[in-house]
This record gives sequence, structure tokens and C-alpha cells, in this order.
Amino acid sequence: MKRLIECVPNFSEGRDASKVDALIQTMSRVPGVWVLDHEMDADHNRSVITLAGEPDAVAEAALQGTGKAVELIDMNDHTGAHPRVGAIDVLPFIPVDGVTLEDCVALARRVGQEIWRRYRVPVFFYEAAATRPDRVNLENVRRGQYEGLREELKKNHDRQPDVGEPKMHPTAGVTVVGARKFLIAYNVNLNTPDVGIANKIAKAIRFSSGGMRYVKSMGVDLKARNIAQVSINLTDYEQTPMHRVYEMVKREAARYGAVPLGSEIVGLVPKKALEMAADYFLQLENFAPSQVFENKLAAALGGAPLEEKKSGRLAALARPFAEAVAGPTATPGGGSVSAFAASMAAALGQMVAGLSRKKKSQAAHVDQLSESLDELRRDADALCEAIDADADAYDRVMEALRLPQGDASQTAKREEAVEGTTKAAADVPLKVAGRAVALFERLGQLEAIAAASMKSDLKVAKLMAEAGARGAIANVEINLDSIKDAVYVAAKRRAITTLLDRLTAPPTA
Repeated sequence: MKRLIECVPNFSEGRDASKVDALIQTMSRVPGVWVLDHEMDADHNRSVITLAGEPDAVAEAALQGTGKAVELIDMNDHTGAHPRVGAIDVLPFIPVDGVTLEDCVALARRVGQEIWRRYRVPVFFYEAAATRPDRVNLENVRRGQYEGLREELKKNHDRQPDVGEPKMHPTAGVTVVGARKFLIAYNVNLNTPDVGIANKIAKAIRFSSGGMRYVKSMGVDLKARNIAQVSINLTDYEQTPMHRVYEMVKREAARYGAVPLGSEIVGLVPKKALEMAADYFLQLENFAPSQVFENKLAAALGGAPLEEKKSGRLAALARPFAEAVAGPTATPGGGSVSAFAASMAAALGQMVAGLSRKKKSQAAHVDQLSESLDELRRDADALCEAIDADADAYDRVMEALRLPQGDASQTAKREEAVEGTTKAAADVPLKVAGRAVALFERLGQLEAIAAASMKSDLKVAKLMAEAGARGAIANVEINLDSIKDAVYVAAKRRAITTLLDRLTAPPTA
């Protein structure tokens, strides 16, 4: 399997194109790395470059880009609207294919150590790679910016870097290295030069101030254009999508007599995010990603026939998974099938919500149905991922059981590995059960606002959600029987009891 990651280094240079070109050329020379995109912004005085490729190759490209930034950028002369603490200000690693977030954490830690070893630039770790809870959020690490952090390092032990000496590189400052999910840098420009309005909107929508989950935002003064901007980072675009954020900015701006001039994406954006926005704004009936030409073409180039006969096409979709389950191997097994059943419940719920919101009889519930559609889409995605997660967890138990147990040391190591992997194998289906039960409840709430003609589909969805939940719980229980940690087992059994009670509870209005 090919292993792919993305890396999005942010450099504190957005006005000198020759310097940015030099950074791009340096990183693109590393074999196995592709420079997919770059953005420059003079007001922010910042450039964002997107790299992709094999983990080790991307790591080396990021390191060489850091070296070039140290050579070219002097933070003592730097000014700009965007917060910054170093020449290479932020260096995040993002899993794409065949790589986990944990793999990216390990890579980020290794790259951070190497940045200090090669270039003597101190390093802070953030997001999933953070070594302290207060450094998960990037804004905490960058508090005070370059000038403020430079003074803090002299006297405040709490602000010391994770790697390197407690003082800034004389020209390059510090670098913040991390691992995270795909982030969308999304800005909304306003028809006013009043940055105070942008700041008020940013405060209203960001999660840290009581706004929307997975949203970070701030007001920015774009002096060159004489307008204010709400600069936004979406840390989980599936949970809080772009279209919802734009609508909230638009509503908040209206309170101050302002309107959006437009919005912009910095760097790259997943196609799914745009599909979600198109579905929301256009209110497309029966929309599916397979209607997108590029998606269909990619499937064709991947081996699926471009022209399919209508008869049998659904069977062709279902048969590979059924054959995988039927095969003479332990995985995929009951846990994966339970996750699959629940994912089908979420998919059927999406169909019900999507069709219902197009009917005139349900016009009063359009907003609720659209929100339900987003929630059900997230459920389906998470449950589909759990199909593999359950199989992987079981395979790791089998690997632990095959460890040698010759002497006492080997036996102890094997027992520890078996206990740890069996706990993980219980945790995965317990998460599936929790999500399936919540899905079951959500489908019940959907009954009150769905079209009457969809009643049978909704009933099937609820039955599938319940089956997925009960099947996942059965997989948890079988694993608990093999775990020696009594405290852990008791806690998980209490969680199971709570989930079963929710499944049998009378529906709420």
C-alpha cells in the first residue's frame, strides 16, 4: 500500500516572490515529493505551500525548506497582519493514505528534533503532537507573537520550547511543528475597512469564545485592499462545514450593516467540502458524489467499467464486502459487519432527510432536515472507517498472541501486549455501539420531520442502527471476557448497560 501524507509549511514571507520561489524549488528537488500548491499574501506577509508524498520524503523536503527559510528570512525585519513566531512559522503533517495521525505525530516529533540539530531553531509541538495540553491550540503557542515570545523566553519557564535552547534563533525565531487532520484555511472578506467589525464576527463564530465547534477565527486588516477580513481555520470541515460558517459570518455581519464581498480558500480544499457546500446551497435532490464527473472518471480509471448496465450494479457494489466477510479468514468479522450495518442505517437516514427536505409538505423543517443530513453524513463516514478499524484491532490481537513466551520476560511482554491489544479490540466496537445508539436516537427524532412517504425507509434505518449497536456490544463483551483489568472491565460493562438502556428507552418528543 502506498503511504501518503500532506505537509503545509507556512513561511513568514508573502511579498518577495523570488524568496518564495527559492523555497518551492528547494523542497521540490527532493525525490518523491510533489509541490501541489502555493499561496502568497502581501497583507499577511505569509506564504503557504502544500507538499505531498511518502512520509520520509516529505519530512526531508520540509527540513530543507526550513533551512532555506533560515537563510532567506529575517524575523527582525518582518511585519504583517498574520500572527507569527518564526521564519518557518508552522509545519503541520497530515495523514492522507496508509498513514495514521499517530504516524504523523511520530514524524513531527522526529522532524522537530532534526530542525534543532541542523539549524539550531527551537521547536514547539502543537495539535496532536503537543506534549502539553496548553500547547494543543496553536494560538496559545503563538501568544505575543515573535516580539512577545522573544521576551517571554528570557524569563518565563512556562514558555520554554519543547526542543532546543530557551532562546530564539537570532533571525529565524522558533518553529511550531505538529500533526493534525486536514484543515481548511477559509477567509471571508467584508465590504468595510473596519477591522473591529471583523473581530466581533470572529469572536462570535470561534469555538473558544462560545461559537461553532472546530472553528478558529480572527479579524484581519487588509490595508492594501482597504477592507477587513474574517480569517478562519476549519479544523474539521465535516463536523463544521464551510457553508455553515459562511452563513454564520453573513448573519453576524448584517448586525453591523456589513455584508461579505466574497470568500477565499488558502491552499487546497478536499473535493468533499465543495460537494457538501453545493448540496447545501443548491438544495440538490438525490445528490450523490458519484454524480461528479471527476469522481466517476476516477472510478473508471481505477478499474470500474465506465458504462455499467443498470441491472446488477447495486449487487456489484455489495458483493465485494460480502465475499470478504465470507472468506476463510477471521477478519472482517462480526465487529466489521456491525459497523457496516450501522453505516447503512446512516446512509438510509441521509436518503430520508435529503428527499424529505425537497417536499413542499416539509418546507417548515428544511433547516432541521439539512442539519440532520450533515450529521448523518458524518455518522456514515465514521462508521465506514470503523469497518477497517475493527478488523485491524483484531489482527493486532492475533499478532500479540503469536509473540514468543519462552522465559519469564518474554511471557510478561506477551501478556502485556495481549492485554493492551484486547482492550483496543474492545474499545473499537464500543465506540461503534455508542455512535450506533446515538444514530438510533437521531433517526427517531427524524420521524417527526420526515415525509410520511419515507416511514418504511426510516423504520428499516432504525432496525439497522439497532442491529449494528447490539452486534458491536456483543463484540465488546466477548473481548471483556479475556481482559484481566477488573476496573477497566467494570467501566466498560457500565457503559454497555447505559447503551442498552438507551436502545429500549421510550422515544422522546
